[in-house]
Amino acid sequence: MAANVKQIKNAALEEDMEGARSATGISSSSAGADAGPAPDPEVVEKATRRRFTAKYKLEILERADQCKPGEIGALLRREGLYSSHLSIWRRQREAGTLEALAPRKRGRKAKGETAERRRVAALEHENERLRERLAQAETIIEVQKKVSTLLGITLSPPHKGGNT
Repeated sequence: MAANVKQIKNAALEEDMEGARSATGISSSSAGADAGPAPDPEVVEKATRRRFTAKYKLEILERADQCKPGEIGALLRREGLYSSHLSIWRRQREAGTLEALAPRKRGRKAKGETAERRRVAALEHENERLRERLAQAETIIEVQKKVSTLLGITLSPPHKGGNT
């Protein structure tokens, strides 16, 4: 008789569990030990930023536009998105360009090659070239002075008055 009472209690307990599973959406077959391996509880060391393609953004916006009131929340939960994603993407779509929907690089913008920058670079290059020529000319003049001193030739001082 004690075995019968135990069986009745187990049956009642299973019925209660079955009701709880159906309320949560878990079937009895997936709730047991044969459900397969449990998800890995490990947290990744460094989270990666999600990036959405322009095609995906447009697809989600089209699906959200087709939703009836109250269905957008289900769409967002299913896709793992926030309502702010939709509002930002709608603004970008209204801007009218597909590039606006493309993921942007973060950080400081690269400085473009302007005409002024090219001119400055050319002038700096020319300045360096002229410095090298000046150094070479000064070396030649020093050598000429030493040769004239060795040969005993006196150099006349440069004329300060101009052409006479």
